[in-house]
Amino acid sequence: MFERIREDIQCVFERDPAARTTFEVFTTYPGLHAVLAHRLNHRLWQFGLKWLARVFSTMARWITGVEIHPGAKIGRRFFIDHGMGVVIGETAEIGDDCTLYHGVTLGGTSWKRGKRHPTLGNNVIVGAGAKVLGPVTLGRGARVGSNAVVVKDVPPDTTVVGIPGRLVRRASEEGDARRRAIAEKMGFDAYGTTQDMPDPVAHAINCMLDHIHAMDIQMDKMRNSINELGGSVSEVPLPDLDTQEIKAALPEESPNSR
Repeated sequence: MFERIREDIQCVFERDPAARTTFEVFTTYPGLHAVLAHRLNHRLWQFGLKWLARVFSTMARWITGVEIHPGAKIGRRFFIDHGMGVVIGETAEIGDDCTLYHGVTLGGTSWKRGKRHPTLGNNVIVGAGAKVLGPVTLGRGARVGSNAVVVKDVPPDTTVVGIPGRLVRRASEEGDARRRAIAEKMGFDAYGTTQDMPDPVAHAINCMLDHIHAMDIQMDKMRNSINELGGSVSEVPLPDLDTQEIKAALPEESPNSR
Protein backbone atom coordinates (compact mmCIF):
# COMPACT_ATOMS: atom_id res chain seq x y z
CA MET A 1 0.00 0.00 0.00
CA PHE A 2 2.72 2.48 0.96
CA GLU A 3 4.66 1.55 -2.18
CA ARG A 4 1.61 2.49 -4.28
CA ILE A 5 1.35 5.83 -2.47
CA ARG A 6 5.03 6.56 -3.12
CA GLU A 7 4.55 5.72 -6.80
CA ASP A 8 1.49 7.96 -7.05
CA ILE A 9 3.43 10.86 -5.52
CA GLN A 10 6.56 10.27 -7.59
CA CYS A 11 4.64 10.24 -10.88
CA VAL A 12 3.46 13.78 -10.12
CA PHE A 13 7.06 15.01 -10.18
CA GLU A 14 7.62 13.23 -13.49
CA ARG A 15 4.61 14.81 -15.21
CA ASP A 16 4.15 18.22 -13.57
CA PRO A 17 7.12 20.61 -13.61
CA ALA A 18 5.29 22.84 -11.09
CA ALA A 19 5.66 20.19 -8.35
CA ARG A 20 8.40 21.17 -5.89
CA THR A 21 8.30 19.07 -2.73
CA THR A 22 6.69 15.85 -1.58
CA PHE A 23 4.88 17.71 1.20
CA GLU A 24 3.45 20.20 -1.28
CA VAL A 25 2.26 17.44 -3.61
CA PHE A 26 0.74 15.40 -0.79
CA THR A 27 -1.15 18.34 0.69
CA THR A 28 -2.19 20.46 -2.29
CA TYR A 29 -2.84 18.19 -5.30
CA PRO A 30 -6.55 17.29 -5.56
CA GLY A 31 -5.86 14.80 -8.33
CA LEU A 32 -3.56 12.87 -6.01
CA HIS A 33 -6.12 13.04 -3.18
CA ALA A 34 -8.78 11.65 -5.51
CA VAL A 35 -6.58 8.73 -6.56
CA LEU A 36 -5.60 7.88 -2.97
CA ALA A 37 -9.25 8.03 -1.89
CA HIS A 38 -10.18 5.74 -4.77
CA ARG A 39 -7.60 3.17 -3.72
CA LEU A 40 -9.41 2.88 -0.39
CA ASN A 41 -12.91 3.05 -1.85
CA HIS A 42 -12.16 0.38 -4.44
CA ARG A 43 -11.04 -2.00 -1.69
CA LEU A 44 -14.24 -1.37 0.23
CA TRP A 45 -16.16 -2.04 -2.98
CA GLN A 46 -14.35 -5.34 -3.51
CA PHE A 47 -15.06 -6.36 0.12
CA GLY A 48 -18.78 -5.86 -0.51
CA LEU A 49 -19.07 -2.61 1.49
CA LYS A 50 -20.52 -0.85 -1.53
CA TRP A 51 -22.68 1.71 0.24
CA LEU A 52 -19.77 2.82 2.40
CA ALA A 53 -17.54 3.00 -0.67
CA ARG A 54 -20.08 5.21 -2.43
CA VAL A 55 -20.35 7.50 0.61
CA PHE A 56 -16.58 7.97 0.79
CA SER A 57 -16.32 8.50 -2.97
CA THR A 58 -19.01 11.20 -2.75
CA MET A 59 -17.08 12.90 0.04
CA ALA A 60 -13.92 12.74 -2.09
CA ARG A 61 -15.83 14.37 -4.95
CA TRP A 62 -16.89 17.24 -2.68
CA ILE A 63 -13.30 17.82 -1.60
CA THR A 64 -11.44 17.27 -4.89
CA GLY A 65 -13.94 17.96 -7.67
CA VAL A 66 -13.08 14.53 -9.11
CA GLU A 67 -15.73 11.83 -9.33
CA ILE A 68 -14.39 8.28 -9.51
CA HIS A 69 -16.82 5.43 -9.05
CA PRO A 70 -15.39 2.96 -6.52
CA GLY A 71 -16.01 0.13 -8.97
CA ALA A 72 -13.57 1.55 -11.54
CA LYS A 73 -10.27 -0.30 -11.95
CA ILE A 74 -7.20 1.93 -11.97
CA GLY A 75 -3.60 0.84 -12.49
CA ARG A 76 -0.39 2.13 -11.01
CA ARG A 77 1.11 5.61 -11.29
CA PHE A 78 -2.16 7.19 -12.39
CA PHE A 79 -2.05 11.00 -12.51
CA ILE A 80 -4.96 13.44 -12.72
CA ASP A 81 -3.58 16.92 -13.42
CA HIS A 82 -5.61 19.84 -11.98
CA GLY A 83 -8.44 17.39 -11.35
CA MET A 84 -11.56 19.55 -11.42
CA GLY A 85 -14.44 18.06 -13.40
CA VAL A 86 -12.97 14.62 -14.06
CA VAL A 87 -15.57 11.82 -14.12
CA ILE A 88 -14.68 8.11 -14.26
CA GLY A 89 -17.52 5.60 -14.53
CA GLU A 90 -18.11 2.32 -12.72
CA THR A 91 -16.86 -0.12 -15.35
CA ALA A 92 -13.94 2.02 -16.57
CA GLU A 93 -10.54 0.32 -16.60
CA ILE A 94 -7.32 2.33 -16.64
CA GLY A 95 -3.87 0.84 -17.15
CA ASP A 96 -0.53 1.85 -15.68
CA ASP A 97 1.14 5.26 -16.19
CA CYS A 98 -1.97 6.98 -17.56
CA THR A 99 -2.66 10.71 -17.31
CA LEU A 100 -5.97 12.60 -17.39
CA TYR A 101 -6.34 16.37 -17.44
CA HIS A 102 -9.18 18.45 -16.02
CA GLY A 103 -12.67 18.09 -17.47
CA VAL A 104 -12.13 14.56 -18.80
CA THR A 105 -15.09 12.16 -18.82
CA LEU A 106 -14.75 8.40 -19.10
CA GLY A 107 -18.47 7.83 -19.45
CA GLY A 108 -21.07 5.44 -20.75
CA THR A 109 -23.58 5.62 -23.60
CA SER A 110 -26.06 3.02 -22.34
CA TRP A 111 -28.24 2.46 -19.29
CA LYS A 112 -27.81 -1.31 -19.56
CA ARG A 113 -25.79 -3.10 -16.90
CA GLY A 114 -22.45 -4.60 -17.75
CA LYS A 115 -19.38 -3.13 -19.39
CA ARG A 116 -20.37 0.36 -20.54
CA HIS A 117 -17.32 2.54 -19.85
CA PRO A 118 -13.94 2.86 -21.61
CA THR A 119 -10.80 0.80 -21.18
CA LEU A 120 -7.46 2.63 -21.31
CA GLY A 121 -4.24 0.75 -21.97
CA ASN A 122 -0.92 1.64 -20.39
CA ASN A 123 0.63 5.07 -20.94
CA VAL A 124 -2.51 6.74 -22.32
CA ILE A 125 -2.93 10.52 -22.11
CA VAL A 126 -6.34 12.20 -22.35
CA GLY A 127 -6.31 15.98 -22.85
CA ALA A 128 -8.39 18.57 -21.03
CA GLY A 129 -12.11 18.47 -21.68
CA ALA A 130 -12.02 15.27 -23.73
CA LYS A 131 -14.88 12.77 -23.56
CA VAL A 132 -14.29 9.05 -24.05
CA LEU A 133 -17.69 7.39 -24.17
CA GLY A 134 -18.89 3.82 -24.22
CA PRO A 135 -17.08 0.45 -23.90
CA VAL A 136 -14.30 1.51 -26.25
CA THR A 137 -10.63 0.62 -25.90
CA LEU A 138 -7.74 3.07 -26.15
CA GLY A 139 -4.60 1.15 -27.01
CA ARG A 140 -1.25 1.47 -25.29
CA GLY A 141 0.32 4.89 -25.78
CA ALA A 142 -2.79 6.47 -27.32
CA ARG A 143 -3.25 10.24 -27.09
CA VAL A 144 -6.58 12.07 -27.01
CA GLY A 145 -6.50 15.78 -27.85
CA SER A 146 -8.22 18.43 -25.78
CA ASN A 147 -12.03 18.53 -26.16
CA ALA A 148 -12.07 15.51 -28.46
CA VAL A 149 -15.03 13.13 -28.31
CA VAL A 150 -14.05 9.48 -28.71
CA VAL A 151 -16.72 6.85 -29.33
CA LYS A 152 -14.66 4.25 -31.23
CA ASP A 153 -11.63 2.12 -30.42
CA VAL A 154 -8.24 3.80 -30.76
CA PRO A 155 -5.20 1.75 -31.92
CA PRO A 156 -1.97 1.86 -29.90
CA ASP A 157 0.35 4.86 -30.32
CA THR A 158 -2.29 6.85 -32.19
CA THR A 159 -3.47 10.42 -31.64
CA VAL A 160 -7.18 11.29 -31.74
CA VAL A 161 -8.48 14.83 -32.26
CA GLY A 162 -11.76 16.51 -33.09
CA ILE A 163 -15.50 15.90 -32.71
CA PRO A 164 -16.11 13.11 -33.41
CA GLY A 165 -12.59 11.85 -32.74
CA ARG A 166 -10.48 11.27 -35.85
CA LEU A 167 -7.30 9.24 -35.93
CA VAL A 168 -4.08 11.00 -36.88
CA ARG A 169 -1.05 8.78 -37.39
CA ARG A 170 2.55 9.90 -37.61
CA ALA A 171 3.63 9.96 -41.24
CA SER A 172 6.72 8.18 -42.47
CA GLU A 173 9.85 10.16 -43.30
CA GLU A 174 9.65 8.94 -46.90
CA GLY A 175 6.06 10.12 -47.20
CA ASP A 176 6.90 13.51 -45.72
CA ALA A 177 9.82 14.02 -48.11
CA ARG A 178 7.63 13.12 -51.09
CA ARG A 179 4.89 15.52 -49.98
CA ARG A 180 7.39 18.35 -49.51
CA ALA A 181 8.75 17.73 -53.02
CA ILE A 182 5.27 17.79 -54.56
CA ALA A 183 4.36 20.96 -52.63
CA GLU A 184 7.58 22.65 -53.77
CA LYS A 185 6.91 21.63 -57.36
CA MET A 186 3.45 23.23 -57.12
CA GLY A 187 4.89 26.38 -55.59
CA PHE A 188 2.88 25.78 -52.43
CA ASP A 189 4.22 26.15 -48.89
CA ALA A 190 2.34 23.08 -47.63
CA TYR A 191 0.32 24.00 -44.57
CA GLY A 192 0.32 21.49 -41.75
CA THR A 193 2.75 18.97 -43.17
CA THR A 194 4.81 19.08 -39.98
CA GLN A 195 5.41 15.55 -38.81
CA ASP A 196 4.21 16.03 -35.25
CA MET A 197 1.07 18.01 -36.00
CA PRO A 198 -2.11 16.05 -35.19
CA ASP A 199 -4.47 18.16 -37.33
CA PRO A 200 -7.31 16.75 -39.48
CA VAL A 201 -6.89 19.62 -41.98
CA ALA A 202 -3.18 18.82 -42.32
CA HIS A 203 -4.05 15.15 -42.77
CA ALA A 204 -6.51 16.02 -45.56
CA ILE A 205 -3.88 18.14 -47.33
CA ASN A 206 -1.35 15.32 -46.99
CA CYS A 207 -3.84 12.96 -48.66
CA MET A 208 -4.29 15.48 -51.49
CA LEU A 209 -0.53 15.70 -51.97
CA ASP A 210 -0.30 11.90 -52.09
CA HIS A 211 -3.08 11.84 -54.69
CA ILE A 212 -1.32 14.48 -56.79
CA HIS A 213 1.90 12.47 -56.57
CA ALA A 214 0.13 9.36 -57.88
CA MET A 215 -1.45 11.37 -60.72
CA ASP A 216 1.96 12.81 -61.68
CA ILE A 217 3.39 9.30 -61.96
CA GLN A 218 0.49 8.17 -64.17
CA MET A 219 0.75 11.25 -66.39
CA ASP A 220 4.51 10.77 -66.82
CA LYS A 221 3.94 7.17 -67.89
CA MET A 222 1.25 8.20 -70.37
CA ARG A 223 3.44 10.97 -71.84
CA ASN A 224 6.41 8.62 -72.23
CA SER A 225 4.22 5.98 -73.88
CA ILE A 226 2.78 8.51 -76.35
CA ASN A 227 6.24 9.82 -77.21
CA GLU A 228 7.52 6.27 -77.78
CA LEU A 229 4.64 5.66 -80.20
CA GLY A 230 5.67 8.69 -82.28
CA GLY A 231 3.54 11.34 -80.65
CA SER A 232 4.79 14.53 -79.13
CA VAL A 233 3.68 15.57 -75.66
CA SER A 234 5.75 18.18 -73.90
CA GLU A 235 5.80 18.79 -70.16
CA VAL A 236 3.79 21.85 -69.18
CA PRO A 237 5.11 23.79 -66.16
CA LEU A 238 2.69 24.04 -63.28
CA PRO A 239 1.48 27.50 -62.25
CA ASP A 240 2.28 28.72 -58.77
CA LEU A 241 -0.48 28.76 -56.17
CA ASP A 242 -1.45 31.83 -54.15
CA THR A 243 -0.16 30.55 -50.79
CA GLN A 244 -1.33 33.62 -48.88
CA GLU A 245 -4.92 33.15 -50.04
CA ILE A 246 -4.85 29.44 -49.16
CA LYS A 247 -3.38 30.04 -45.71
CA ALA A 248 -5.98 32.72 -44.99
CA ALA A 249 -8.73 30.17 -45.65
CA LEU A 250 -7.22 27.59 -43.28
CA PRO A 251 -7.56 27.56 -39.47
CA GLU A 252 -4.66 28.90 -37.47
CA GLU A 253 -2.30 26.39 -35.89
CA SER A 254 -3.05 25.89 -32.20
CA PRO A 255 -0.16 25.36 -29.77
CA ASN A 256 -2.29 22.72 -28.01
CA SER A 257 -2.32 20.61 -31.16
CA ARG A 258 1.31 19.65 -30.74
